[in-house]
Amino acid sequence: MNLSEAKDFVVSTASLKEVREFSREIFDKINLPQEQKDELVLAIAEAAQNIVKHGYKGVEETTDRMEIKISLKDDNLEIGFFDKGKAVVPENVKHRKLDDIKPGGLGTFFIKQIMDNAVFKKDQKGWVNHLVLTKKI
Repeated sequence: MNLSEAKDFVVSTASLKEVREFSREIFDKINLPQEQKDELVLAIAEAAQNIVKHGYKGVEETTDRMEIKISLKDDNLEIGFFDKGKAVVPENVKHRKLDDIKPGGLGTFFIKQIMDNAVFKKDQKGWVNHLVLTKKI
């Protein structure tokens, strides 16, 4: 099965529900076990939340948009995130220590556990950040 769908969202915590709904709609088209669909939606939601929280830190309201593109070619799933927030320094993207018990800070840990790869790329479309998550399914 091959597919490619993209949607843009206002960069805000209110949009995170829409991000999850969009992701679920796409994964409902793909014959995957429910547990795997749930994990993929979690990875996408965590990445989108990190864009809102870190890329736009301290910004109460913005009209900026982020784009999420989900593509499947044969058994290769690729999820692209595009935003114009604060530029990401990939070396600084780390989760907190697992033995530091407190809420939050584990989004990148979950993403790395669920996905095969997470890479920041230079994009040609004028976006500041371009995160690509991949998984063989």
